[in-house]
Amino acid sequence: MSLAKDKPYYTHPSDYEDDVYAWAFEQAQLLRLGRFSEVDLPNVIEELESVGREVKSLIARAYRDLIAKLLEWEAQTSSRTRENAKAILDARITIEEEEREAKSLRDGAERIVESVYPQAVRLAAGATGLKRENFPAVCPFDLAFLRDLDAMPSDMPLTD
Repeated sequence: MSLAKDKPYYTHPSDYEDDVYAWAFEQAQLLRLGRFSEVDLPNVIEELESVGREVKSLIARAYRDLIAKLLEWEAQTSSRTRENAKAILDARITIEEEEREAKSLRDGAERIVESVYPQAVRLAAGATGLKRENFPAVCPFDLAFLRDLDAMPSDMPLTD
C-alpha cells in the first residue's frame, strides 16, 4: 500500500459546487494521469454535455441575431447603418468559427435556422416598430447567404 497511486493526488480536491474552474482543471489532470478512480465522473459527464449545449446555443444565438439584423436591414432604410453592418459581420464570423469546430451543428444548421426564425422576427419587429406579420413567414435567407461574410440583402447601401 505504499504505492504513490494509492495516495490521492489532491489532498484537498476542489469541490464542483464551490469552484468549478479549479475543479475542471483538477479533473483534467486526473484524466491525463490515468487516475480514473479519483475522477468526479457524474459531474464530468454533466459538464461535457453542458459544453455541447453551450456551443449549440452560441450558434443558434448568432443565427438568430444575424437574421434579425438582416430583416431589419431589408425592412427599414434607417437600419442600414455601419453598426448593423458590423453586427451582421460579427454574427457571421461567430457562425463560421463555431461551425468549423462543431461540424455536426453545421450539418444541422437548417433546423437551427428554422427554430430561431420566429425569435429573429420578434427582435426585428421590436427594433423596427413593424408588426411581425410584416415579415416573411419563413426565413427568406438560405444558408449560403447567411454564411457569406460579404453578402447583404439586395446589396442595399449604408445610409450613414
